[in-house]
Formats: sequence, C-alpha cells, structure tokens
Amino acid sequence: MEKSIAINKETRDKISFISYIIPKFAADYKMELQQAYQYLKQYGGLSFLMEHWWALHTDNDIWAVHDIYQVYRNNEGLR
Repeated sequence: MEKSIAINKETRDKISFISYIIPKFAADYKMELQQAYQYLKQYGGLSFLMEHWWALHTDNDIWAVHDIYQVYRNNEGLR
C-alpha cells in the first residue's frame, strides 16, 4: 500500500516558485536548464533561493532573477 504524503501550502508555493524561477534564470542568461541549476548550486544562488524565496516571489520576476544573479556573481560565478 502506498502512503500518501501531505504537503503544506507553504511548501507547495516554494516548490512552485523555484520550479518557475530557475528556468526563467536559465532563459534570461541563455543557459541550458541543467547548466543554470548547477551554476546556482555551485555559487550559492540555490541556497539563496531556498532561504529567501518568500521575499523573491513577491517581487517582479525580473528583479528576482537579477537578485539571484547578483548572489551568483558575488560568489565568483563568472558568466
């Protein structure tokens, strides 16, 4: 028997936002999706996203992507 796992609204919202913003970041900076994910993971952008998703999701997606890019650049991510 498969056990059902309930996910609260905040977790669903977080997953939804991150699932939206990483491809947006990839498209805006002309990267493949996997490449963008790896760069964000390597240079702190993913941690920033996980920690600050709530504030980022209330902003315009252009600014959210820009903020993530700034974290990436500040951590020696070169593109």
